[in-house]
Amino acid sequence: MSGKTFSVYGWTVCLWILLVPFQYGYHISVLNQLHASLTCSPTATALQFKQCIPMTELQFSLLTSIFTVGGLAGSLFANVVSDGYGRRAGSTLSSAILVLGTAIQALAGSVGALCAGRFFVGISAGLGLCVSPVYLAEITPAKLRGKLGVLTQIGIVFGIFGTQVIGLVMGGRDGGWRWVFVGSGALAVAQTAIGAMKLVVDSPEWLAAHGRAVGGPAIHKGTDEEPRGADTEALLSEETDDESPADIRLKTPQSSISLPAVLLKTPSDVRLPLLIVSFAMLSQQVSGINAVLYYSNDILSSTLPDLGPYISLFITIVNVLMTFPPIFLMHRLGPKTLLLISTFGAVTSLILVGVGLNQDWKVLSSVMIVLFVMSFAVGLGPVPFILVPQVSPYYATSALSSIALSLNWIVNFLVGLAFLPLRKLLSGGDPSKQGRVFWVFAAILIVCMLVVARGLKRVGA
Repeated sequence: MSGKTFSVYGWTVCLWILLVPFQYGYHISVLNQLHASLTCSPTATALQFKQCIPMTELQFSLLTSIFTVGGLAGSLFANVVSDGYGRRAGSTLSSAILVLGTAIQALAGSVGALCAGRFFVGISAGLGLCVSPVYLAEITPAKLRGKLGVLTQIGIVFGIFGTQVIGLVMGGRDGGWRWVFVGSGALAVAQTAIGAMKLVVDSPEWLAAHGRAVGGPAIHKGTDEEPRGADTEALLSEETDDESPADIRLKTPQSSISLPAVLLKTPSDVRLPLLIVSFAMLSQQVSGINAVLYYSNDILSSTLPDLGPYISLFITIVNVLMTFPPIFLMHRLGPKTLLLISTFGAVTSLILVGVGLNQDWKVLSSVMIVLFVMSFAVGLGPVPFILVPQVSPYYATSALSSIALSLNWIVNFLVGLAFLPLRKLLSGGDPSKQGRVFWVFAAILIVCMLVVARGLKRVGA
């Protein structure tokens, strides 16, 4: 193909970066798969090294939700690490925190220890998800940027898939849940070591913005020397490439802006990108994806009772398969068109899920849930991560990423918290009205996407 392409070393760096979203996806769903083997009745006899942890349903809910609290905390200081120390350092710190979190969980003998470990895992995810999409965009050749930006979402869904498979294999064994955390921790140890030893190159845009020579000694006093073996130019082939205005904007060196500065006194050229990336990230969660996936087990199990244990795995496989088409569609259709197609499919599916639930048409509800997951995976899942570096001025990329991901974490937590009470409120306890909550998701998603589409039109994306 014409234009610059990744070398073998470039793909190695790319895979190293993608371990961050993989771990995020892994820990999103790990508790769902391990619920039965991880938890036991609060009245169970305590063991010195407990095979299961006694806890109530409320405690399990707290354990699940504290991940989002940690994620919010991590995303709030991500721009400080990313801009001050580099994208590589941010990703390395994310994996190091993950080592701590998984070690605590693997050795946990109480709910408190599990919550502490999961909180650290959340911090790792919040930090890593702010840094890794930007890092990936900044090392990617211009003509591949849209295609390879989708890899962040692919990393996430493969992480979820990995948890599903490992959970089915290890979840039924006494104490097997501990090894699920050990496996994640071992991978994080390897990633931390590679980053700490500087075997992967830092972002050339970050190096340029901080006055550091690519592949050579530091220019500014007090900075470390880049290893010559990790030369940035080795990422790419020697072919030439034409860059779009968006690519030029991405690479323009300028002093980074802090998160408080963006919030308190937003520069004029940052206002529209801030609006776009915020509503794009909000659209992921207000679509109700987590609520739909949570509710899918109940619906599909009643339709396919003999396949209950494999339902989540099936949904995950669908999610994985449908994340690949955007790699080929992104360049051809563009992010706005892909988002609109994805939103149309998601809104239609949500409306019909509601109709199926209200009418007790379980087959319709089941099919529409699968269609919703497919629609989400095509655009709403991957595109928001691509938009952050694509529409943001370089000096504000990290700050906007932190803000957008913080909003994502907050709404993620609120949707998970409010879903069941909202469903009960809107249905009034009537089973024939329980689908109304999905219509609310559809309406909010439409509003968010109208804002994003109009913003993208104005920036020409």
